[in-house]
Amino acid sequence: MSIIADTTRRGWKSQLLRHPNFLIGTVLTGMLILVALVSLVWTPHAFDAVAITQRMQGPSAAHWLGTDHFGRDIATRLMIGASNSIMVGVVAVGIGLVIGVSLGLLAAARGGWVDDLVARGSDVVFAFPAIVSAILITAIFGPGAVNAIIAIGIFNVPVFARVARGAARQVWGQEYARAGLAIGKSPSAVTRDHILPNIAPVLIVQATIQFAVAILAEAALAYLGLGTQPPAPSWGRMLFDAQTFMTLDPKLAILPGLAIALAVLGLNLLGDGLRDALDPRLRTERIG
Repeated sequence: MSIIADTTRRGWKSQLLRHPNFLIGTVLTGMLILVALVSLVWTPHAFDAVAITQRMQGPSAAHWLGTDHFGRDIATRLMIGASNSIMVGVVAVGIGLVIGVSLGLLAAARGGWVDDLVARGSDVVFAFPAIVSAILITAIFGPGAVNAIIAIGIFNVPVFARVARGAARQVWGQEYARAGLAIGKSPSAVTRDHILPNIAPVLIVQATIQFAVAILAEAALAYLGLGTQPPAPSWGRMLFDAQTFMTLDPKLAILPGLAIALAVLGLNLLGDGLRDALDPRLRTERIG
């Protein structure tokens, strides 16, 4: 068994290294994470430093990407916007993973009315997209990054619940899962020892995809004024502020838009590469 497992491990690792989408996605995602980490300890300027006399300047030694309509350094605001986007993605996806996967595993293990309840509950939550949920939440508690994260996290719960439920039900149909019950293991023990480890690759891929969705949703909510509030930098808020100056200084919109596009593209390509390498059905189809 160890030889087979080692061979399988080497197989998907070599597949990843040969997958162009995975390599490109890793580079783009790595750059996003690197910029976010650097912004935690250093930025070229203070993100809220206003200099009206230097407003809407082009790139220079002092301001690498120029300044915005308040004279604030664009590079600094993009860097901090990257860390904010990652923070929103990590927390929102974490909420979806913890709650959604738990519900999906419970539904697959119990079946019956529990399975029906989780499935129907997921359908109800799906009827309210992240932006609609955010509008409802902010109408009650007010706009802000925390409420936006909660709204995106709630949207992620049924996504992970469905993925975990479907993948777990397939594993429950395997002989080794039924054998675990036959020898006296509880459903929770079988889920912990056999079900969850076998569906982990699927969850990893889905988490990568939902991370990209979370970044897009956060940018959209900030653009609508429901997410990160000024003066804290946000890519979506930068796009909103730039729309008034599109003809005067297009870079104010191009740069945050490009940052969003590259971040989402990198995560989607990374997820695509991981899916192709970790999904055994796809590997079987390629071999066949």
